[in-house]
Amino acid sequence: MTSVEAKLEAARDDLAGRDGVLVAFSGGVDSSVVAALAHDALGADAVACTAKSETLPAAELEDAERVAREIGIHHEIVSFSELESDAFVENDDDRCYHCRTMRLGEMLETARELEVGTVCDGTNADDPGAGHRPGLQAVDELDVHSPLLANDIAKDEVREIAARYDLSVADKPSMACLSSRIPTGLDVTDDRLARIERAEALLRQWGFDQFRVRDHDGLARIEVAPDELERALEREFVETVRTELSKLGFDHVTLDLHGYRTGSVSPEAAGDDD
Repeated sequence: MTSVEAKLEAARDDLAGRDGVLVAFSGGVDSSVVAALAHDALGADAVACTAKSETLPAAELEDAERVAREIGIHHEIVSFSELESDAFVENDDDRCYHCRTMRLGEMLETARELEVGTVCDGTNADDPGAGHRPGLQAVDELDVHSPLLANDIAKDEVREIAARYDLSVADKPSMACLSSRIPTGLDVTDDRLARIERAEALLRQWGFDQFRVRDHDGLARIEVAPDELERALEREFVETVRTELSKLGFDHVTLDLHGYRTGSVSPEAAGDDD
């Protein structure tokens, strides 16, 4: 038995011993693996739950619904608004803590309503060492179980397990909420979130895979993966993206020649900010 197989079996046994599990489910690779493990271990006693809010792109919600169907797990969708929290809107270094506290609070309430004993998230073994991660404080305070972390499953092993379960998200790039595109100290507003979502939908339609559109108070800073940078410099794309993002309300449109990198919108607070 390989190390990954042993960890997979341990995580599955961990979940099988619980009185039902509700997985905080974004449809990303980490939460999808936890959902697959939970469904494998508990069958109908496992539930995936996605919290719908202004910071979740519609395309990501569609992905979560699709992946839940792939897994065969029951999928609940709950709605809430982070913008009702002044602490979140102010967008300080602890924005992710405020967001995760609200989001997991919705999960805990749903678990109580469904009489499910444990709420799990997709924190993996690499996350605690990945810079400033205020969201992990909320996970700890709310006593949410992280089976990947508890069983020392790192990100590369998560992707290997996803491939073993034949999940379509095995190679899906990381995806943080839309508010992570707004620099620390600049208020998170519905208008900013909406134009970021529409701008990134355009880049997705144009075939880019790993990218972000950062909103610096009306200046759009586009980041794409280094291997896609040459295509982003083509004149046709430059002219088209400038026109289309201007229509969305951006005053200026720029391309970051460093390429995509996590935490670049507020480097001093890199971590949950992606």
